[in-house]
Amino acid sequence: MGDRNENLFRTALDELGAVLARVDEGRIDAACSMLADAGRIVVYGCGREALQVKGFAMRLYHLGLPVSVVGDMTTPPLGPGDVFLASSGPGETSTVLTLMRVAREAGATNLLLTAQAGGSAARLADATLLISAQTMANDQGPQRTSVLPMGSLFEGALFLLFEVMVLKLKALTGASPEAMRARHTNME
Repeated sequence: MGDRNENLFRTALDELGAVLARVDEGRIDAACSMLADAGRIVVYGCGREALQVKGFAMRLYHLGLPVSVVGDMTTPPLGPGDVFLASSGPGETSTVLTLMRVAREAGATNLLLTAQAGGSAARLADATLLISAQTMANDQGPQRTSVLPMGSLFEGALFLLFEVMVLKLKALTGASPEAMRARHTNME
């Protein structure tokens, strides 16, 4: 690998580390407790954020938590005691805003992951995990701060944050590695 590639990897990893170092540990723990205690969990994200959210849903399932993804035919209705987890890096995604309103009207708790503490989605959230990373909302011109394209810094931070949350949830729920593995699909 050439020096240029090594520098790109180092820069990208440094950026991810800096973003994750700014995420409030207390809020991560509170979000994990919220998920562990939920009657039902339904998750949603748009675009590449959706890929990270769906990966997290898979791990929640492996942990034995009652999770569904918006859009799946088996997604149950939400109500009191349930959690709607949504990702909206820019904080203004129209679908996320609509679904958060539906969840709120049903009595569910809205847990938001966003880069924009002042966005419309944050105002609808009961709890927010702020991930201060560049998204597609601020990736051009003088606002651009990341070496990574478009919203990749936010999406990469989501992946790592979710993996740490899985570790915390594993401890909270007492899920063993064997039980998690036993829940992995055999249909692949």
